[in-house]
Amino acid sequence: MNPASRILLVDDEAIALANLTHVLQREGHEVVACKNGEDALAELSKQPFDLVLTDLKMPGLDGMDVLRRVRAETPDTPVIMITGHATLDSAVEAMKAGAYHYLAKPFRLAEAREVVRAALELGRLKRENRTLKQQVDAVQTRHTIVTQNLAVQRLLETARQIADAECSVVIHGESGTGKELLARYLHQHSRRADGAFVAFNCGALSEDLAASELFGHEKGAFTGAQTKKIGLFEAAQGGTLFLDEVAELPHSIQIKLLRVLQEREVLRVGAVEPVALDVRVIAASNRDLKEAVDAGHLRNDLYFRLNVVTLTLPPLRERRDDVPLLAYFFLHKFAALIGKGVREISPEAMQSLTEYDYPGNVRELANFIERGVALAQGDTLLPEHLPQHLGALTVRVFTPALAATPATLREQEQAQIRHALALAHGNKTEAARMLGIDRVSLWRKLKKFGIEA
Repeated sequence: MNPASRILLVDDEAIALANLTHVLQREGHEVVACKNGEDALAELSKQPFDLVLTDLKMPGLDGMDVLRRVRAETPDTPVIMITGHATLDSAVEAMKAGAYHYLAKPFRLAEAREVVRAALELGRLKRENRTLKQQVDAVQTRHTIVTQNLAVQRLLETARQIADAECSVVIHGESGTGKELLARYLHQHSRRADGAFVAFNCGALSEDLAASELFGHEKGAFTGAQTKKIGLFEAAQGGTLFLDEVAELPHSIQIKLLRVLQEREVLRVGAVEPVALDVRVIAASNRDLKEAVDAGHLRNDLYFRLNVVTLTLPPLRERRDDVPLLAYFFLHKFAALIGKGVREISPEAMQSLTEYDYPGNVRELANFIERGVALAQGDTLLPEHLPQHLGALTVRVFTPALAATPATLREQEQAQIRHALALAHGNKTEAARMLGIDRVSLWRKLKKFGIEA
């Protein structure tokens, strides 16, 4: 359980109130105890709570009044009903009104602890989801990169600093990481933002078609050229031209591109007079351009002309903290496009999404969410709506350091526990799951070895 949790406890029986307060405080929670509904509502107006446990039957304002107040003002706060009047009708009424769970007196303390733990976890997930949705809503109307990752935020800060410079930029990153999006980000933060942004995939066309697309041609320049055509360089006049996978250009086109960059003018195919250009060029590649030069795929002089500043986008597997934010961004986007009311992602589905390595990066995550929205029947995206391989067991291998003298079993066990805690970021429940033991057993071992999470 979260030691920082604040719990409101309401019960008109003094002994029950004192006992449960003592139990919850021993678990590390901050407990505010009230003996009636009126006091509880007063406390609710003073401060927020992570969880409310309230007796159902009380003189004056009862548990249902408390539940309705919580649901109206802080719907993400779970409410657990406690009563000695355990009837099916009262249980159904409380659950219909939005209670998370129903405990009948006398209840076992172990049962109460587990229900409280689960309720707090649910509340935490709801608050996280709401925060993610607010962040998504904040960027829906802006053409920006959705991120909360520190490395990407630093990259965007660098991009803003060089946005107004006229230098050429190379964006490096695996396929699907958002290279074109970063190029658009640079464009929109530059003084060229009012100009055109034109994108061209350098590996998509043959040599002749690439020349025609980039530089344009005059009427009659070649068979089939029945009219004059403006090339993409001229189309981007006053703006930005984005050349994706620039290392895939044929060498003859690379030579022409180098001349355009050096002379700041373009000569259409079949023309005799060049056209002056005012265009910023941003190039991108999914492989290291220096390696492309060494392999003979990219001209060395073109490399130095393009590579004034390099921006490298990390793959999604190195920015897993962005997965939930991106997942909700795509959820809202595709739900609106498809016309479905899918608004939530279940904790199990989110866990599968965050544990996957994404060889296809952000583009692959977008495909998963689009598929899930299409398959979802209710308002929540569930694990069964995602590709089956996402639910496959993720294997983590722990390899102890080799030494001249083998480690003792005790030392190996300690190292294994520390490794699991590191992978789980200090979450004891998750670490216990990885180790194949229950949380109590892990707690005993932590105490035995003097390990702090």
